[in-house]
Amino acid sequence: MTTIVFAGDSITDCERRTDPDGLGDGYVRLIAARLDPAIRVVNRGISGNSTRDLRDRWAADVLAESPSLVSVLVGINDTWRRYDSGTITTVEEFEDNYRALLDPLAGVPLILIEPFLLPIDEVQVTWRDDLDPKLAVVRKLAAEYAATLIPADTALAAAGTPADMAPDGVHPSPRGHDLLASLWLDHAKPHLLR
Repeated sequence: MTTIVFAGDSITDCERRTDPDGLGDGYVRLIAARLDPAIRVVNRGISGNSTRDLRDRWAADVLAESPSLVSVLVGINDTWRRYDSGTITTVEEFEDNYRALLDPLAGVPLILIEPFLLPIDEVQVTWRDDLDPKLAVVRKLAAEYAATLIPADTALAAAGTPADMAPDGVHPSPRGHDLLASLWLDHAKPHLLR
């Protein structure tokens, strides 16, 4: 059986832990609804998680599922925590944590979704100083690990106003989740047609 594991933070979680299907009400559910029913979709998003958190739970939450494909969306909390609680994840730590996620998956197809930010005010504009270097790391790792990169940061920013796509600058609206799901499906086609 083909098993796709989606790992990440609240954008992936979307209340999946209280959903009887375990999918949540965001882009993961939208993707699952458009896939062949024979494909098993597993949502392992947890709200508030950073790369460090994913690293700590990776073996139990991802590797234990024996995935056929792994999709990762993480990074905004590595930035956000700097500004709301003073917890800094350096670019080097971010890269080390991210590599620790990808290294055990040798031979497993990977999809990396760019962390994204659609600033809604001048305060969030300053967050780009922290996020952009981390975004560059994700792009670099996608190339290095031959992963499919989903250009979520640029696509969401180009698709509409922040209020339309992510009202708080981070969490997608229904329209944002729909775009994220469509982007994922478009970019993941080569993996799904095997």
